[in-house]
Amino acid sequence: MLEVREVHVAFGARQVLTNASLTVIDGEVVALDKEGRSSFQLLQGLEMEGRKSPTYYYVFDLLQAEGRSLVNQPLEFRKGCLQRICAEAEEPIRFSGEIGGEPAKLLAEVRRHGLEGLIGKQRGSLYEPDRRSGAWIKLKVLNQQEFVIGGYTPPAGSRKHFGALLVGYYDKKRLLFAGKVGTGFDVKSLASLSRQFKKEERADCPFADLPTKQGGQWVQGITPAIMRRCHWINPVFVCQVKFAEWTRDAKLRHPVFLGMREDKDAKEVTREA
Repeated sequence: MLEVREVHVAFGARQVLTNASLTVIDGEVVALDKEGRSSFQLLQGLEMEGRKSPTYYYVFDLLQAEGRSLVNQPLEFRKGCLQRICAEAEEPIRFSGEIGGEPAKLLAEVRRHGLEGLIGKQRGSLYEPDRRSGAWIKLKVLNQQEFVIGGYTPPAGSRKHFGALLVGYYDKKRLLFAGKVGTGFDVKSLASLSRQFKKEERADCPFADLPTKQGGQWVQGITPAIMRRCHWINPVFVCQVKFAEWTRDAKLRHPVFLGMREDKDAKEVTREA
């Protein structure tokens, strides 16, 4: 039986250490909605608001077994070992196996069920921590990625705490503005985020390209006068955002806040292709 001794939880990839830390498993904690779909917002609610949702640990790779490193073993070998280890595992641990078939057909099913996408892994690939070799790729149906929070606008109307997040990404060590995110919050998340932001307040804008004019218009309507009303924070917070598309001027169309990403270093956040 798989015995879990220690769990490291951060929103994104997780590792579970089992059997007195002799075995290291890579996986992800997932909260499921009523339709059985993974929901980042529900997972965020567990920590921030104490909500209760069905939560499972989906395991998909094996880095170490009985003290022996497996990172230089091919993917099929690691998955086979992991499947044997998890053969007698009980809930909430679930083994994430291979899905065969044509990528186009699989993505069509993913889209039909309202899921985020697929992870494609090349057969025979090694486990390469902290490196993007191209052997593993994301096949997304929904546009979604993490962004750095550099500030926020003041609240308007009946909303309290703040209006919209000002988010961006790094390009050659410069934090570039990607847009305003004003939806996806509820009363509790607004209050919780506001408390976190106040601890990192700063006087100046961290974005390298604000304010900026394009075609004679201020980008996103952020004029120098509005800049003086915005609240700026140190770019240390990372959030997950879904959006319709990138506009021609490299801004987000219809962005929606999903939750905070505590597993991501802000300096590593770039615009995803």
